[in-house]
Amino acid sequence: MQKTKPLILIAEDDSQLTEVLTKQLNLSGLNVQVFQNGTDTVNFLKRNFASVILLDINLPDVDGFNVIHQLRSEGISTPVIFLTGFSDEFYKLKGFDVGADDFVTKPFSFTELVARVRAVLKRTSLSGDFSITGNAALNDDDFEFCGAKISPAFMYIVFPNGNKVRIGKKEIGILKHFAYNTDVILSRKNIIHSVWGEHANVRSRSMDQYIVKLRQIFKNNDCSMDRLRTLHGIGYTYCKNSSTPLMTRREYADSCDIL
Repeated sequence: MQKTKPLILIAEDDSQLTEVLTKQLNLSGLNVQVFQNGTDTVNFLKRNFASVILLDINLPDVDGFNVIHQLRSEGISTPVIFLTGFSDEFYKLKGFDVGADDFVTKPFSFTELVARVRAVLKRTSLSGDFSITGNAALNDDDFEFCGAKISPAFMYIVFPNGNKVRIGKKEIGILKHFAYNTDVILSRKNIIHSVWGEHANVRSRSMDQYIVKLRQIFKNNDCSMDRLRTLHGIGYTYCKNSSTPLMTRREYADSCDIL
């Protein structure tokens, strides 16, 4: 498997600082993605994986503490290093209390910062925390779904026609949950708990929209998702093969386990 560089996400509105940070991290063999506010940071991480977040507390829209809260409520456990001009112990204690992994006060040494990033990366690697959703991880093996190959490591679908389509984290988790639970009725709550986490505040309608999007992606690539059956009012079932006959809702309830 091709080795990918860790992605370091910087949430910082000081453009001069982010320019220097990007240069230093790139020279250290790391990829960088920069956002200047908390909203874009959270939205990116809902659909993409990052290895570490360098997070300013004083962002223009929401503060860094709120960013961590939003991420954790979405089941996103990406390690966070706070970068801040606040040196008071109160902020450090609050940072660690909300789930930060480290705290670096401005001004700082770029050499020290890179060392701290590498230390967090090492701890993450040793703990095996490659999670992208509650049920899927970057180091998961590729798996088959409706004739296509799903690659968690690179977060794309490889279709029989040769096309590769990038998809987000939640789509990976949803497809994996179906692929590993064939011929079983899966309630919407079961899917949400598996992919988003048991305490996630996600509406069933929002989860359904991910499946609508996936069906369109498969259709656009001449690949049928007929093996994924919708059971209105209950959830979904993924059949081992396309020859499995359609059943009524009552027949499914009588003949299958419901999770």
